[in-house]
Order: sequence, then structure tokens, then C-alpha cells
Amino acid sequence: MTGRRAAAASLALALAAAGCGSSNGGSAGAVAEPQPRGAMTIAVPSGPHRLDPLLATGAVDRLVDRQLFEPLAERLSGPYDDVRRLPGLALSARPAERGLLWRIRLRSNVRFQDGSPLDSSAVVANADRWRTTPTGRALLPGLYAADAPRPDLVRLFLTHPLADLPRRLASPRLGIVSPRELVPHSGFASTLVRPTEAGTGPFELRRGAGSGVVLARNTRWWGTGHGLGPALDQVQLRIVPGADERVRLLRRGDVEAAWSLPAATADALGGNPLLTGLPAPADLSVGLERSVRGIEAAIPPPLLSEVWLTSIGSG
Repeated sequence: MTGRRAAAASLALALAAAGCGSSNGGSAGAVAEPQPRGAMTIAVPSGPHRLDPLLATGAVDRLVDRQLFEPLAERLSGPYDDVRRLPGLALSARPAERGLLWRIRLRSNVRFQDGSPLDSSAVVANADRWRTTPTGRALLPGLYAADAPRPDLVRLFLTHPLADLPRRLASPRLGIVSPRELVPHSGFASTLVRPTEAGTGPFELRRGAGSGVVLARNTRWWGTGHGLGPALDQVQLRIVPGADERVRLLRRGDVEAAWSLPAATADALGGNPLLTGLPAPADLSVGLERSVRGIEAAIPPPLLSEVWLTSIGSG
């Protein structure tokens, strides 16, 4: 253990009782939890190259995109072993017309990091992007139109029923982006030109020292008021090209996680009482310090707002 670890202070894990959700997704009572503090460092093979949830293919790109952008349909838990499951951007998704129409009710008072509101018009622009790009059509086959009858209501029209549409809408690949950052803004076959301010997610992207990347807590994230975290002020991505070197840094305690490891390497970390591994195919496995809580699997990329450390270094 390093001196930083030796000086670690224990983090309180207790949560106060959660308030009940209101009809617009608000909370009738506040959730008390420890204030965000400290940082987590992840060794990654490279920096992000393509920050676009729809088009990203690399492991690091998808990890970063997962923190910046949110899909419509997901169930969220807070850090510190929060057992609640709260809806994300969509409060509900209900089929009609024998499954050829879906009505999606949106959470209110959500804004993109560029300041524009997440409303039904913004979601329609995203839906138009999905249905006019090859990747989007593959993820949502049969989507042929969308409209916005109210600011909090989106309707999706399908050529054939998709019984698993909510599951599909939970894909990080369908993360919602701000139309203001698309060219053209309409979403039709558009390109995301300024991804760093295009999301609604719990973290913001900043450049760190040297070639590093920092994910800093988004202080305006809607989920914070519902006790959904983030528990950390920032997550630093330390660029380390070699897998062996990433593992060495993990074993030394210089990083809390090592990304994109061979599955056998991650599996072998279980023999160390201070480390654990999350094996996954195609060199996408993850090594972790056991102080890291809230990461259950390497695939899909975890939502880091749910992550906390049982101890946080003082330096």
C-alpha cells in the first residue's frame, strides 16, 4: 500500500431514507449522502478518439461516452449500495396501436451541458438521427417517424412491433445528445460536432495534465438531487498503452482501476487480496482495487456516478 493509501480516511456508507417520487419525477424528500470528495484514477490504453454515443466503437470511447450521455430508458441506483431503482430521462414508455406506437414521457427540468433543455423536440431530433443513420437503424429497426405533441411527451412510430423497445432505448449507443451540437440541428443524418457539451450525464469532460483526461462531476446533473451521486469529484484517465504496465500500476496502488486487459490477466488478479478482476472477451476486461464499489461488470461500460471508494486518499 502506498503512503496515499496509508493515509486514507474511511468513507461513511450510510444513506438516509429516500423520499418518494412525484408525478414529474421529482422527489418528495431529499436523500442525504456523504458529499462528493476525492478522485479515482483509471489506467486506459489510449485517450478517447470519437466521442459520439451512436458511433463510438473503442472501449475508452464507450467508457467516456457512458458518463457524458444518457439513454432514454434506464433504471438508476445511487452509490453506497443504494437499493432504489429510479427512472432516468424517460419516466415511462408505453406501447399503443398494437405496438406500432410508443408514448415516452420525459423527466422535467433536465438540461444538456450546453444549457439547452432536454424536451420532446430534442428527443425527436435524436430519433430522426437514429432513423437516418445505418447504426441507428440497426439499433431501432422499423422506426420511421417521431413527433412531440407536448414538451414532456414523445411518440415513436414503428413499421412493426418491437416488444423490447424499452430495452433497446436503454442502450448507451442511443445516448441523447443536444440538437444544438448537431449539424444539421434537425438530426437528419447529422454529425455531432461538439460532444463535450452535448450530454446530460453526471460527468463533464476536461483535459488533465499532459495527455490525460479528467471526467469532472457535473454539478448541474439532475440525478444529484435524487441521491444518485456522483460520489467522486472526478475520475482521471491515465493513458498507459501497455497492458502489463497498467497492471503494474494497479498492483502498486497508483491507480484504482485498469481498463482493457486480457481476460486471463483480469481473472488472475483475484489471487491478490487487495485486487479483483472483471473478465470480458476481446481484451475488454477490467482490473480493480477492492476499495472500488459500484462496478459490477466490464461490459457494458459502467455508469461511474454509481461508483464510490471505501477509502479516499488524502493526497
